[in-house]
Amino acid sequence: MIIEAKAPTRVDLAGSTLDIWPLYLFHPGAATVNVAISRYAYCTIETHARGDERIDLVSRDIKRKESFASFAAMERAARYKLPLLAEIAKFFRPAGGFTLTTDSEAPAGAGIGGSSAMAVAICAALDRFTGAGKSKEDWIHISRDAEAIVINVPTGTQDHYPPAFGGAAAIELPPGGEHRVELRVDLNELEKRLVVCYTGKPRQHGINNWEVFKAHIDGKGRVRHGLERISQVAQQLRGALEGADWKSAGALMREEWSFRKRNLPTISTRMIDRAIAGARRNGALAGKVCGAGGGGCVVLLIDPDARERVERAIGEAGAEVLPIKIDRQGVQVVSR
Repeated sequence: MIIEAKAPTRVDLAGSTLDIWPLYLFHPGAATVNVAISRYAYCTIETHARGDERIDLVSRDIKRKESFASFAAMERAARYKLPLLAEIAKFFRPAGGFTLTTDSEAPAGAGIGGSSAMAVAICAALDRFTGAGKSKEDWIHISRDAEAIVINVPTGTQDHYPPAFGGAAAIELPPGGEHRVELRVDLNELEKRLVVCYTGKPRQHGINNWEVFKAHIDGKGRVRHGLERISQVAQQLRGALEGADWKSAGALMREEWSFRKRNLPTISTRMIDRAIAGARRNGALAGKVCGAGGGGCVVLLIDPDARERVERAIGEAGAEVLPIKIDRQGVQVVSR
């Protein structure tokens, strides 16, 4: 049997970092606004012959592989070359031997939730393989917990909803647990107004959110105030997008980015600043880093007739435009 799953990555337009428990509890009304995009993570499971209990884990994008004589041997292992793959497999406890292969269209350290999309795709494939019958929400929380085990710092869930469901959404973060609310926005119109570019791999990928988290928990007033403003702006941006008020949406994204940079100056780089400034001079309404920053991808909101000028300016700044569309379906699984 062969099972194939693919899940989209995402761009976050406002409110990221707030989804990390318990930060959102300190900011009533907190939400993140994000959009699933057509840069995919893939997972394929191919079963071995009956009696072959071997488990092979393979990552094509980072060119790494490891094997175990059985599931029990994988559970006993002290460390892994591919820890995300192994930890998720341990949640599902599959019987029998198989090869699990992953691949990703997200550039290195892109900040567009590539590992989260990968985790959701792995969950979807393993769920089909084992017949576990878990929901997409279950996959989201398994993915979150597996990522936390791997990186040893708290993680949120906003990265996992776009891979699971696709589209554009607000991830609302009330006490008691988050939930997804689909944005009432014309996805075709929004798609015309988004540009994503890659500015290069960050030097300390994944560290920035942890620094902000620690500063907030430690009571740093500047960071608390910055996240409160980011929370308020995210709520307002949601309304602007649903009202197709693109000018206000651009102003709000610019404000969100300014507070994010104040919270942690290392979130931006000269390349990021140059790309956003050049795009703004050529018709972009706003630009901000995706994810933890320090490199990776920038998402820009533009006037549709400015796309050619904006993309040229991005190239002149030394960044790479990534062709994308909005994914409408979320994770997909087929077996044969």
